[in-house]
Amino acid sequence: MKTKSGKLFRQAAILAACLLPLWCQPALADRIKDLASIQGVRNNQLIGYGIVVGLDNTGDQTTQTPFTTQAIANMLSQLGVNLSQDQAQKLQLKNVAAVMVTANLPPFSRQGQSIDVTVSSMGNAKSLRGGTLLMTQLKGADGQVYAIAQGNVMVGGAGASSGGSKVTVNHLSAGRIPGGASVERAVPTMLGQGGVVYYELSSSDFGTAQKVVDAINRSVGAGTAQAIDGRRIAVRTPEDADSRVAFLGRVENIEVQPVAGLAKVIVNPRTGSVVMNQKVTIESCAVAHGNLSVVVEAAQPQFGQGADIQVKQDGVSLMSVKAGANLADVVKALNALGANPMDLLAILQAMKAAGALRADLEII
Repeated sequence: MKTKSGKLFRQAAILAACLLPLWCQPALADRIKDLASIQGVRNNQLIGYGIVVGLDNTGDQTTQTPFTTQAIANMLSQLGVNLSQDQAQKLQLKNVAAVMVTANLPPFSRQGQSIDVTVSSMGNAKSLRGGTLLMTQLKGADGQVYAIAQGNVMVGGAGASSGGSKVTVNHLSAGRIPGGASVERAVPTMLGQGGVVYYELSSSDFGTAQKVVDAINRSVGAGTAQAIDGRRIAVRTPEDADSRVAFLGRVENIEVQPVAGLAKVIVNPRTGSVVMNQKVTIESCAVAHGNLSVVVEAAQPQFGQGADIQVKQDGVSLMSVKAGANLADVVKALNALGANPMDLLAILQAMKAAGALRADLEII
């Protein structure tokens, strides 16, 4: 009897030792700053039209891009050089390119701060490498000037020569200027009103919103957070600005375990990519597409059982899958049968229309 009890005790000890790493493993959680953002705290897009000079005969062909010559004439007139209309039309400057300049103005930006800008050719320039962007006004959606951009354009690209031919890798008609714009006007940012700050989840989910509310109230104090709907959460903050910033910094780093999101399948027919955000199962169905046939049987699969691929005698490829199988197994089996991206898309759409695919199907 003692021997049997000792044996059971040793087995229990071994089982506990095996499960201890699983018990001690911390649960995966996200910070609130990764799940939500503060309402009103966002970037603002800026855009401007400019001229890049100093190119090595890789600029616009001014005969085919009249806006380039017009921009050059307007710029020279502001610098005291007046050109007639005929003279402006005869300009042949291959070292000049008309570009669009874009940038993002971060929240709480102030005058004098530097931001990065992106310079993109809008004409037929071959390359912007080695060019210099002249002073360009960057405007917001309201037409006001918020930044001024100028500087040397950095364009990535590697060239290789083989057998007398030159091959250029990477895109040369767009580049960046790190810190190339100076902020001239600040955008007022309201950080809450009446002692309340609203957090907005990146995607609407009632379960995740409730978990965020519970985590904030548990960490800061009961009644601090309240869910408005499936996306917005109202959080009471201190009135003092310094205390509010410290409070929000603490709230942003609170960890939350979000609930499982909506099952979704994303298909890119151009590249044949299929992405699933979680385990998606399919119900009983039968799909015939060209020489491909998909049959999902009603029987439930055994643990670890995947798709069973067979071939009919008449040469038509047949794939037999148990109901409840993982969609990843179905996609893998279809690829093994030689299905192209369009075949895969048609089969998934048919499964979705028949109600067998229990997930949202998104085509990008």
